[in-house]
Amino acid sequence: MQYGVCNLSIVPLRLDPSDSSELVSQVLYGEHFKVLEQRKNWSKIRLAFDKYEGWIDNKQYLEVTQEVYDALDKEMPKLASDLVEFVHDSNDQLYPIPLGASLNCLNLLNHKHDGNVTDKVLPKTNLISTAFLYLNAPYLWGGKTPFGIDCSGFTQMVYKLNGYKIFRDASQQAKQGEPLSFIEESEAGDLAFFDNAEGQIVHVGIIMNDNYIIHSHGKVRIDRLDHSGIYNVDKRTHTHKLRVIKKII
Repeated sequence: MQYGVCNLSIVPLRLDPSDSSELVSQVLYGEHFKVLEQRKNWSKIRLAFDKYEGWIDNKQYLEVTQEVYDALDKEMPKLASDLVEFVHDSNDQLYPIPLGASLNCLNLLNHKHDGNVTDKVLPKTNLISTAFLYLNAPYLWGGKTPFGIDCSGFTQMVYKLNGYKIFRDASQQAKQGEPLSFIEESEAGDLAFFDNAEGQIVHVGIIMNDNYIIHSHGKVRIDRLDHSGIYNVDKRTHTHKLRVIKKII
């Protein structure tokens, strides 16, 4: 078994070993992973944080030992908490890093960082202020950053920045936590899940106070939430059908 660390800002994680393959997620700076399979130009990896799998370009990560991987696995993540920051190497070359990048590997990569860091489990009440950092970020299937993010990447990163671990996809996240019977039982920070005509969970957002929801749909935006689902305040119509509300923390 081989192991690796992402030493670039944002690396695409693809469904198949090809540059033209579907983007299923992203590997952010400092994230560590197991290498499940290696080919000439591509590696299939499993991220340590959420066990998500996909293919990355062999030129876009640094191999590490199992000892390094295990040590990183035991540490509380230290995450960049500004929208965009920089690390610099021994030659003073700058590397941009996004909100949520992991800084546990700075010594390993011989990089330095002078920005803000979060490394604690924060109160649930902090989730909404973190979510606002992504407001107006464009929707991107597989995205995890303020420069492009999908609905479940948004919820996962907001929770991660506050010290909580949830799965990557909406259908996976919907299996976590405690279901609530009514919107009135929910608190700001709880997750609302939405399904399609076939009953599949296809969307997720973060509940706010006073029957509002923040979610990634076209962009990270704020809409109304009622017992039917999400009411788009611009289109004046419901866009998503409510399936279940979950209290994760």
